[in-house]
Amino acid sequence: MTEPLLEIKNLDVFFGDTQVVQGASFALKAGQTVALVGESGSGKSVTALSIMRLLAGTARHSEGSSITLRGQELLGKTERDMRAIRGSDIGMIFQEPLTALNPLHTIEKQIAEPLFIHQNMGKEQARKRVLQLMDMVELEGLYDRLGAYPHELSGGQRQRVMIAMALANAPDILIADEPTTALDVTVEVEILRLLKALQGRTQMGMLLITHDLGIVRQMADYVCVMEHGVIVEQGLTKKIFGKPSHAYTKRLLSAEPSGKAVAVNPDAPVILEGSNIQIHFAKKKNFFGKVSAWVKAVDNIDIVVKKGQTLGVVGESGSGKSTLGYGLLRLLKPQGRIIFMGRDIAALDKKDLKALREDMQIVFQDPFGSLSPRMTVGDIIGEGLSVHRKTLSEAERDSLVVAALKEVQMDPEARHRYPHEFSGGQRQRISIARALILKPEFIVLDEPTSALDVSVQAEIIDLLRKLQTEHEISYLFISHDLKVVRAMSHDIIVMKDGKIVESGPSEQVFEQPQEKYTQRLLSAALR
Repeated sequence: MTEPLLEIKNLDVFFGDTQVVQGASFALKAGQTVALVGESGSGKSVTALSIMRLLAGTARHSEGSSITLRGQELLGKTERDMRAIRGSDIGMIFQEPLTALNPLHTIEKQIAEPLFIHQNMGKEQARKRVLQLMDMVELEGLYDRLGAYPHELSGGQRQRVMIAMALANAPDILIADEPTTALDVTVEVEILRLLKALQGRTQMGMLLITHDLGIVRQMADYVCVMEHGVIVEQGLTKKIFGKPSHAYTKRLLSAEPSGKAVAVNPDAPVILEGSNIQIHFAKKKNFFGKVSAWVKAVDNIDIVVKKGQTLGVVGESGSGKSTLGYGLLRLLKPQGRIIFMGRDIAALDKKDLKALREDMQIVFQDPFGSLSPRMTVGDIIGEGLSVHRKTLSEAERDSLVVAALKEVQMDPEARHRYPHEFSGGQRQRISIARALILKPEFIVLDEPTSALDVSVQAEIIDLLRKLQTEHEISYLFISHDLKVVRAMSHDIIVMKDGKIVESGPSEQVFEQPQEKYTQRLLSAALR
């Protein structure tokens, strides 16, 4: 029987008096992929960081905890010993490459750093190895851009740089912490294919940490399901997906967004219509400051949204989805015509636009970034009332805030607390309450579920459909997650390079896509 590369036994992790991982035990063999799955806060990343000994100084383990690498105990090793292991025996791909990569160092320097530290390579030898690694992770197109910085690369390229760094010294174990969370579905497929191919070539063991069950089904040989720091179920992937035994596992597997868009009146009036919408940004200027090249982020787009309808907007990053949404709300200045509730708003001045905000709102992609950390939830939700309902008394305003919180299924007492005290799903509900309180006719939802666990995604989708039914709200739903779009949208437009390449009723686009680009998106997303 093959001995495991890595074995974790009875792992307990405490932060102060709070226990965040309890009795975790599992093993990883050469060439095997073990997936740690569970919702945010379940202890997945803490378990992985314990292996690397990268937890904060306040963290501690119980005496019975054990993590062994080829039979050698890691928890008793000195920091100096662990530095020799990190990046050499165990590599790690962190969740957010833009945050994990040093913004002040070139990609060549960052890929070469493990080579200098662990192999004492000279510059010329290191450069040869860097080019080999770039070839390995399919970054041949950046051979002439070794001096580029992380912010100059796309999300997929940054993730490949992280993989190259992690594989620089041919580690026996690779820990991949949510390696595709922020990526488009097509890029996600490329990254997963790459990791699988590299694993097959090197026989490294892989610990995959994710809340995306589609990735687990595709990538993992063995699954450990974590809830509140405890591994509640583990076993072969086929067994876990085919016949789960624990109630939490069953809930996770059944939590993917499903169902169809709410019924809509086919004769409903048009609430928003755009024609020849263009939003261009200056790309290059000549010596005299005149623009010589433009980025056509939105290029001659026509759309129609009816009352109570959801129009889904899909496409890869950079396709112009969010720019279109911001242009329709006049957060960016567009060219062309935008008729909202019978009025052309494309050329309105700031004063007229301010009055219009009452009827059109937005829910942003990142709820934590869009909620002021210095304001209470009550002040955040009620801010629009102070602008558009100035005659309301304090008691009336508070009553409307309470009603808005109840509508998004949150405890009204939450209005006295601050955004950092809530989970991602709760913060998104707060964002929705802020958009709803003015009873708008039209809401732009910009990737509202991309950063959420799959079970929370399903809750938010159900909530949005419920609110749409009750208030006949029209949504522009922007997302690269086609499963979510399918569950929400009546009609869909597919964008690429600022243009609409395909459009039509949701079921028609999903069942009979005409364009190769749409077919590629669908095959990547619905695998």
